[in-house]
Amino acid sequence: MERTRNTTAPCLAILGTGSDVGKSVVVTALCRIFSNRGRCVAPFKAQNMSNNSFVTPEGGEMGRAQVVQAEAARTQPHTDMNPVLLKPCADTGAQVVVHGKPWSEGRSVEDQPGGGILSAESRRALDRLRKTYDLIVMEGAGSCAEINLRDRDFANFRMAEAADAPVILVADIDRGGVFGQIIGTLAILQPEERLRIKGVIINRFRGDAKLFRDGTAFIEDQIQRPVLGLIPFFYHIDIDSEDGMTLESLIDPAEGPALDKINIAVIRLPHISNFTDFAPLQREPAVQLHYLTRPRSLGGYDLVLLPGSKNVRADMAWLRERGWEAAVQNFAEAGGRIGGICGGYQLLGHTICDPLGVEGPPGNTAGLNLLPVSTTLNNKKTLTRCQGTWKSNDCVVTGYEIHMGQTEWTAELEPVIQMTNRDGESMSVPEGALSPCGRLWGTYLHGLFDLTPFRQSFLRDLAPDRVDPATAPAQESSANFKDSQYELLAAHFEAHLDMPAILGLGGQTFDRITEPTTVGP
Repeated sequence: MERTRNTTAPCLAILGTGSDVGKSVVVTALCRIFSNRGRCVAPFKAQNMSNNSFVTPEGGEMGRAQVVQAEAARTQPHTDMNPVLLKPCADTGAQVVVHGKPWSEGRSVEDQPGGGILSAESRRALDRLRKTYDLIVMEGAGSCAEINLRDRDFANFRMAEAADAPVILVADIDRGGVFGQIIGTLAILQPEERLRIKGVIINRFRGDAKLFRDGTAFIEDQIQRPVLGLIPFFYHIDIDSEDGMTLESLIDPAEGPALDKINIAVIRLPHISNFTDFAPLQREPAVQLHYLTRPRSLGGYDLVLLPGSKNVRADMAWLRERGWEAAVQNFAEAGGRIGGICGGYQLLGHTICDPLGVEGPPGNTAGLNLLPVSTTLNNKKTLTRCQGTWKSNDCVVTGYEIHMGQTEWTAELEPVIQMTNRDGESMSVPEGALSPCGRLWGTYLHGLFDLTPFRQSFLRDLAPDRVDPATAPAQESSANFKDSQYELLAAHFEAHLDMPAILGLGGQTFDRITEPTTVGP
């Protein structure tokens, strides 16, 4: 049910002393806390930079961090919650996605014309959210005090000022220098920006909080604002990460495959995207999943996965230069199983052609030559939500597609999925490719492993001797698991936040109780 408001919703802005200080997690926690109090709340981030994205029910692309926040708020994700998404495709270039659709591609974000246009579009998106919801929790981008970007930065104070939102500043004590982070940030802000900051949250604290009382008092004395929370580091909560691997991820571990586990290796490409595809596998007790960057023998792994990529040709060059090409090909020749998702599917083929220079200089790149398919990149982006049947086990799979270009078979193959629905339209269409030997496959379907029945059937097929149905713990659905983690996150933060102070910030009453309602733009 959509709510039509007669008033404009208040906003609360969560800005940071830097990148990766935990702004996204703080917003996620506050979205669930306010939702639990009966509020119709929505997240908002004017501009996000991430290759970890998602397709909304309306067919738009947005950053997964805002998807996570929308789930925590118990509402449908919508591109108004992340109107501008920058998807890095090189060290100095990014694709710009506006309202869920590609807007432009360039060498540098700063080179993009129309920064004012992006700001205006973001404000319009925020205005629409404020007419639909009771409260908007806004997230800033990077550091809110990047003085060299002040004239172009519309994701931090400029958006907070447009919404007349009180600001909570988030700092990360785990990385060190928390006093400098907080006091230094306020020192270099403009006076009007400084006045907007109403308090501070110190994130990722380890140890006994009593030992930081003097630190809290010093900060409050120096900035004349309260510390609204000292949030302990947590290990017991599993929330999808925005750009980095979770703490539980094993990257280039010294040890090899474990004899009593189903061993899966993911090649961690330099331009990896949508790595959250593999989070459900990491949560399976029977699975040991390694992310590998340095070439090593793949012997002993039951499956090697090639993930999505925002620059497939550059990542193929990396595979070749680092020695991964030979390692993967040798693994296949020895009878190993290999799967590719999206860009990984393209890498498994004969060639990747980019005649228009979609991801860099125009040209062609030879792939791994493990599947008889070839890919041509073009300017049309496929954004769909899908459902189908995995043909080898007849299980339902669901997810979404995000890719530039099309992949075609160059020899007779079997599809790996029979697609039954795209964006609500029933069909029976082959998708992906399965090698004649049945050990190599590729698909464009992100979210492949989300559904428990498929995932567990897939793992049993990989290593039936290491999955005992009689003793394996029952796995709850992905949606139920996520919801339980949002509840844990909310409880963790609420136990360490000064919620009465937050609820009364700026003279706005964020705690007006309304009937819980499912809403969406």
